[in-house]
Amino acid sequence: MKKLKEQIERYKPYNEQEEKDKQTMLKYIDTFDNVLTRDNEFGHFTASSWVVNKEKTKVLMIYHNIYKSWAWTGGHADGETDLLGTAIRELKEETGVKNVKLLNDKIFSLEIICVDGHIKRGKYVSSHVHLNLTYLIEVDENEILKIKEDENSGVRWVNIEDVKNVSNEQWVIENVYKKLNEKLEKLK
Repeated sequence: MKKLKEQIERYKPYNEQEEKDKQTMLKYIDTFDNVLTRDNEFGHFTASSWVVNKEKTKVLMIYHNIYKSWAWTGGHADGETDLLGTAIRELKEETGVKNVKLLNDKIFSLEIICVDGHIKRGKYVSSHVHLNLTYLIEVDENEILKIKEDENSGVRWVNIEDVKNVSNEQWVIENVYKKLNEKLEKLK
């Protein structure tokens, strides 16, 4: 947990949302022992990937069955302190890709995301927050893609400018995907 806390402390926020969310994440770490597991029903760490093609013109997205929307890849830390490893594992599981190229081993973005109550594996999960770290990863567009039926029902490349049109999670579009694309544009 110490290494994760240090990574978050070193992260330079991109905007006010990231600054506020960074401080809240650090408070969670100081307050709760179990923020790396779903045992913390208020909030827990997750990791996502902003997966781009070589030209950085497309993003690899999944159709998320719970959110009923096209979304980035990612998942719960489930006790792991290596959130980059979590992001890569989830990317591979959710899309079937085998080869990934890490564009930076540092946190690309951080955000706290509200998750509405829902049914997962036949059980109700109360509303909570995901303390999310995002990493920037490149994947070859020619990789064979496969869905992970228990989590998603589609995997596809989406043009960067179309991300806002395929997702129906308005807050995530405006506060996360827009930010990720702005940051990505600065790397081109």
